[in-house]
Amino acid sequence: MKLWGGRFKNEESKLMEDFNSSLSFDKRLYKEDITGSMAHVKMLAKCGILTEEEGNKIAEGLKSILNDIEEENLLIEGDYEDIHSFVEVNLIGRIGELGKKLHTGRSRNDQVAVDMRMYAKAKAYEVIENIDELLNTIKTLGENNNVIMPGYTHLQRAQVVTFKHHMIAYYSMLIRDKKRILSDIEILDESPLGCGALAGTTYNIDRELTAKELGFKKPVDNFMDGVSDRDYLISLLSSFSIIMMHLSRLSEELILWSSKEFDFISISDEFSTGSSIMPQKKNPDAAELIRGKTGRVYGALMSLLTTMKGIPLAYNKDMQEDKERFFDGLDTVLKSLKVMNGMLAGLKIKEANMYNSVKKGFLNATEAADYLVNKGMAFRDAHGVIGSIVLYCEENNKAIEELNLEEMKKFSILFDKDVYEFIDYKNTLKRGIKKNI
Repeated sequence: MKLWGGRFKNEESKLMEDFNSSLSFDKRLYKEDITGSMAHVKMLAKCGILTEEEGNKIAEGLKSILNDIEEENLLIEGDYEDIHSFVEVNLIGRIGELGKKLHTGRSRNDQVAVDMRMYAKAKAYEVIENIDELLNTIKTLGENNNVIMPGYTHLQRAQVVTFKHHMIAYYSMLIRDKKRILSDIEILDESPLGCGALAGTTYNIDRELTAKELGFKKPVDNFMDGVSDRDYLISLLSSFSIIMMHLSRLSEELILWSSKEFDFISISDEFSTGSSIMPQKKNPDAAELIRGKTGRVYGALMSLLTTMKGIPLAYNKDMQEDKERFFDGLDTVLKSLKVMNGMLAGLKIKEANMYNSVKKGFLNATEAADYLVNKGMAFRDAHGVIGSIVLYCEENNKAIEELNLEEMKKFSILFDKDVYEFIDYKNTLKRGIKKNI
């Protein structure tokens, strides 16, 4: 049974029927679809469009369908055009002709619009919950491993930092990600139910009532915009893409750090794999998959942007393409957050290797230049002096702090014995300019 067809003489082509069907993917909206329908029926009864008895009977039928789906007594399958027709046809099968009154004063256009907003809003909060879990894990990992490591620019050792400070950089990124998602929720939190196909309905309905019933702050302002707006999905996919970019950057560092060339960390066996031919290998596949799946979320964003760019007002069937892209982007970011959380929770930090890398990288060179500046030398001149010292150290296989005072004075008479305390790695971290490290 279809929800349309009265003006058609010929049957729909089976090819077109399959091409048009969205049940295989929009079935995940079943709860939102039934919840939205129950709010709609409640409103129709309160407005006198349905009798109270009719409203109660339809609501009971909808509840029974929801319960049976969730208890797996009713499988969402069969020859249905979409989740809306699945619910309505099953309702009619349970309560008879009265079920046909469910759609009074409503179009599938505002129906699917409200379903998607409800689903997107709920899942956005789920993304935030997973961000919060990852934030806690990062904070704990950093606090438990407040050890010295090299900081990098251009992937070259630059200055000494701590592992905690390095990880808190990702903490800051994820805080911004959370704020973006909350902003997306604030913007999408309007109900399109009651917009009809594009121009409302002649029935005297109460849109404020359904908006409140469904947990929205208000109804949308414009009917045509209400049924054709997918900005909120694009905005969420954009936020998901930025989250994935941050996770990908962290993944790249975990991959590098776990290599024998760095050997700063060890990823747990639970989030690593082996080689089918090389028995010594322990591959950082979890991190590599997150890095790879980032492009998948970017693709979902670009796909939906491309779909929407040439669509005139109001609803067009092109918009059906929003669901698979959004669902895939959402599923990917949720799984990636969970995997990253598990990977970081089991991470082992190799403190000695990090410290040895610091010593080999002349990471107190900037502090040595600052020492000379504090003694009265211009920074540009100090920069040149320390550059010469680094070259000397490389030729003699020494660290700056391993030079004796006599060697130092060959480069500048301003050096004195207090230089060693000044360029000590731990002391550089204690100075006010690096308090947050």
